[in-house]
Amino acid sequence: MNFGTKAVHAGVTPDPSTGAIMTPIYQTSTYVQESPAKHKGYAYARGANPTRNALQKSIAALEDGKFGICFSSGMGATDAVIKLLAPGDEVITSNDLYGGSYRMFKKVYEKFGIKFHFIDLTDVANLTPHINKNTKLLWLETPSNPLMRIIDIEACVSVAKQNNILVAVDNTFASPYLQNPLALGAAIVMHSVTKYLSGHSDVIMGALVVNEEKLFQELAFIANSCGAVPGPQDSFLVLRGIKTLHLRMERHCFNGKKIAEHLLNHPKVGKVYWPGFTNHPNHAIAKKQMRDFGGMLSFTLKNDSIEKATLMMESVELFSLAESLGGVESLINHPASMTHASIPKEERIKNGLSDSLIRLSIGVEDVEDLIEDLDQALSKV
Repeated sequence: MNFGTKAVHAGVTPDPSTGAIMTPIYQTSTYVQESPAKHKGYAYARGANPTRNALQKSIAALEDGKFGICFSSGMGATDAVIKLLAPGDEVITSNDLYGGSYRMFKKVYEKFGIKFHFIDLTDVANLTPHINKNTKLLWLETPSNPLMRIIDIEACVSVAKQNNILVAVDNTFASPYLQNPLALGAAIVMHSVTKYLSGHSDVIMGALVVNEEKLFQELAFIANSCGAVPGPQDSFLVLRGIKTLHLRMERHCFNGKKIAEHLLNHPKVGKVYWPGFTNHPNHAIAKKQMRDFGGMLSFTLKNDSIEKATLMMESVELFSLAESLGGVESLINHPASMTHASIPKEERIKNGLSDSLIRLSIGVEDVEDLIEDLDQALSKV
């Protein structure tokens, strides 16, 4: 089954009682049982809900995976993966990743005795020197947030498997439309469903997809025990959003390419970070493991100052200055003070994330209007 067909149909069947083509919103906390010895498969909605189950099947199918689990946020999904570990375990991750992930790793889990190594994973050769007998998890994010760095998933998996290390990939920026880490050997795929999967800036949710049943059971146990599960209304909204995922991603990619190329040639723009450029670091890897290059990009100004960047971001009219990404509307973001504010400045600067970096989430509006908006904002700096 092709991707667009899966987006419309996977996980969704007509309601058996009414024939409703959309999965109903099962807004209930508990389920009536026939007797203590016999029940219908549902007992309490923290453990399972029919609307959520349909969504989990849909997301698993999009990633060509066997099992999906939804959580109340992307951080809730990430949290469940880290809960697979024990004190003394070590994690290797990249030095350019979402600030919320960095904050959780450093501020929450390090005090429980889990050690994190933040390294440059754009060169797989950097991985082996940091592996030891305590290394249990490799956490990848590609393309990375916000510098669009590309990590070779297949190469990293090869090294990890030789050392019996679990590999998890944050696939939020790419979405299942562009990249499928399970097919490249990863054990776990994480999504902030809030972003492209939902696509309409009206839901907070996360998801994990796996192929191995034992791993699924462990993660499902954590989800049920710790309770970071989404409600049926949000699950319904994401099911609806997924039906247009392929159509939206086509437009995100089209608009992203046009805007990246326009900014590259703009007299007031310095550097543009977009994996579709042939001179983007690891472009060949991006071309190999992705189907297209997405609608996320970052850039700096030639007059590279925080004051000029702030003025530019305050001057846009169609773009909205906001957190998040992946919605139908275009957003402009200042990572240093917004999505990555929890990372110490010296760490940000060392890893290439300057105070004046600007990140764009390109929506599905007419690209000519978006370019005109960026041009008028840039004319003021």
